[in-house]
Amino acid sequence: MRAFILHRLASTLAVTLVLGCGLSAFASTPTFQSLNDPASGERHPGKFVWADLFTTDPVGATKFYCGVFGWTANAIDRNSKAYTVFSNGSRPVAGLAPRHLANSKRPSSWISYVAVPDIDSTLALVAAAGGKVRAPARDFPNRGSQAIVTDNEGSPVGLLQSSSGDAPDAEPRPGEWNWFELYVKDPNAASAFYGRILHYAVAPDTRTVRKNDYLLSADETARAGVAPMPDRDDAKPGWLGVVRVENMDETLKRVTALGGEVLVAPRAAALGSRFAIIADPTGGTIGLVEYLDNANPATRP
Repeated sequence: MRAFILHRLASTLAVTLVLGCGLSAFASTPTFQSLNDPASGERHPGKFVWADLFTTDPVGATKFYCGVFGWTANAIDRNSKAYTVFSNGSRPVAGLAPRHLANSKRPSSWISYVAVPDIDSTLALVAAAGGKVRAPARDFPNRGSQAIVTDNEGSPVGLLQSSSGDAPDAEPRPGEWNWFELYVKDPNAASAFYGRILHYAVAPDTRTVRKNDYLLSADETARAGVAPMPDRDDAKPGWLGVVRVENMDETLKRVTALGGEVLVAPRAAALGSRFAIIADPTGGTIGLVEYLDNANPATRP
């Protein structure tokens, strides 16, 4: 899955919440859903286990993702600030946090979180590897400990030490995160950064013809990819999360009907899958993958 990330700007600022697409009123007691209920008892360091959308338009974003993926949304009050948990069926898969337009260069962006066994030990490695700690570790009831760092090229990524363990390495279902790809100026240096702080095994991605594509693996399982940005003025480094869909063409119809944009049209990808990139109406960018011949790059070599 090699394609470039495009960024779309949106300027709508939502100041109210509506009860749509399964969005509930604020819970009386601030609490997160556990990522795994019951607790899994498993630990998979290096696995991407969560993603948050930070957006200036929580209403628009909620309608979009509920409509496109069939997610349900539960809004909770976290320290008098709205936070929405998206679930795919009964499983929580992503969150949404409002952001103020005045404090953001981009109205909306996704941040993905990697499982770590000891968040403090991981944070201690970030600066020495050339990154920065942007949000120090904080403990959240039922969730665990979270932090956000930026890598050696300034791309944000989250760290999560889950209090309920990590999900088993099962094949992602439609509506779940399937893959994560990092686009950077220097794939070799970026791969070394993540290898150092997250102890990934770094190896060339032999599925592509380029010599500077890499796979980041842990537990002998490919967890993410690293690829060079295209030589374009509008290209920026960053992580792209990819969601599995049952039917690409039908999903893209819903994307455009709900005000989103297809940035990269469907194309053949690794192991016979189909891949596309979309932007939601608020500017958030994600990838989509449809399995063909049961292709799943997250669980195959």
